[in-house]
Amino acid sequence: MFFRPLLALALLSTSLLAAENWPTFRGPTGDGHSDATGLPVTFGDSDHVKWKTPIHGKAWSSPVIWGSQIWLTTANEEGTELGVVLVDKDSGKILRDDTLFHIATPQFCHKFNSYASPTPAIEEGRVYVTFGSPGTACIDTKTGKVLWQRTDFVCNHYRGAGSSPILWQNLLIMNFDGSDHQFIVALDKMTGKTVWETKRSTDYGDLAPDGTVKNEGDYRKAFATCHVYMQGGQPILLSSGAKAHYAYDPRNGKEIWRFDEPDAHSAATRPVVGDGLVYIPAGFGKAGLLAIKLGGHGVLSANDLAWRMNKKAPNKPSVTLVNGLLFTVNDGGIAACLDAKTGDVIWNERLGGNFSASPIYADGHMYAGNEEGKFYVFDAGRQFKVLATNEFPDGFMASPAVSGKALYLRTKTTLYRIEN
Repeated sequence: MFFRPLLALALLSTSLLAAENWPTFRGPTGDGHSDATGLPVTFGDSDHVKWKTPIHGKAWSSPVIWGSQIWLTTANEEGTELGVVLVDKDSGKILRDDTLFHIATPQFCHKFNSYASPTPAIEEGRVYVTFGSPGTACIDTKTGKVLWQRTDFVCNHYRGAGSSPILWQNLLIMNFDGSDHQFIVALDKMTGKTVWETKRSTDYGDLAPDGTVKNEGDYRKAFATCHVYMQGGQPILLSSGAKAHYAYDPRNGKEIWRFDEPDAHSAATRPVVGDGLVYIPAGFGKAGLLAIKLGGHGVLSANDLAWRMNKKAPNKPSVTLVNGLLFTVNDGGIAACLDAKTGDVIWNERLGGNFSASPIYADGHMYAGNEEGKFYVFDAGRQFKVLATNEFPDGFMASPAVSGKALYLRTKTTLYRIEN
């Protein structure tokens, strides 16, 4: 008699909990989608702001949210102090501000990047943060106690780290693509111990077609975040490096396939999967957007491409798939809508400014902030329509987060809660 109402209540509670949490880079499903409705469209620095909280340091990581907590990483500009900030979601009050790692001799970090660019991953009771080679840590979200740390990964990030960790089952999975070492690693999330580690298999080569040396620095470097999807009941781990994109078995790290892009480097996005394809911006050097057919094995060829877009593709912002349409915003502020199956351009229009942060989708709209402080809301449809151009005093390097009916936006200096 009471089973069905209780089951319905349990399912509703689970759905509501999922809607409240934003656990990783690009949200609960890792593709920039939010189920939220009623988010504000028109807002700004003092418009529809429930609270705004200054966040010290220079950090491009996005906020992650679990329950009433918002966790962010931060660092000083010199890279000698790397830490976390815990913000109360309801009030905006800073509850913790802890330095996790003191680095005597930081690696070089390009001024465009920051020493705290990777976004954390969070789940019930634990938040996982990484700064790349300098340090990775797991923190108890109730007490702030550091449960484990790793400082032994050798990787010259060359221009700074950027790859965010993801959680899958009992594993914390991370990309390390530096100028010296390139690998992907899975840690036991409870202990921090290495479960598997796989070296990148591509041939980085010695010379480019024009005779210049290409086997150092940027041509081995990447900033991308990996992604797991299910294919025929089997998990597939997608991961982009320099000069190649890969699929692995996340259970053991075995390589399933590789698609080489010998002229591309510094891939920086998270892959998106849909309709039997994976959509991946190729990377710098050879700007393009790839639609790779799923299900392949070994070293893939051009026959495994459904289509390629070579012009006006993004390098840093990830793409978003919505109802058979692929939405992109490139680094130079050009937004586009493509037919996801064919790659045909439906519209291609300029928003303006420069973009690094990845857009998100919610309630029929795309939300995208640029480096100059403008935050655009436009229709996720076949007709280009900008609904609002919202202004902030500082620019956006971090991607948005959503919880309930509120947007959480991190500018270069401040964290905002925006809602109707």
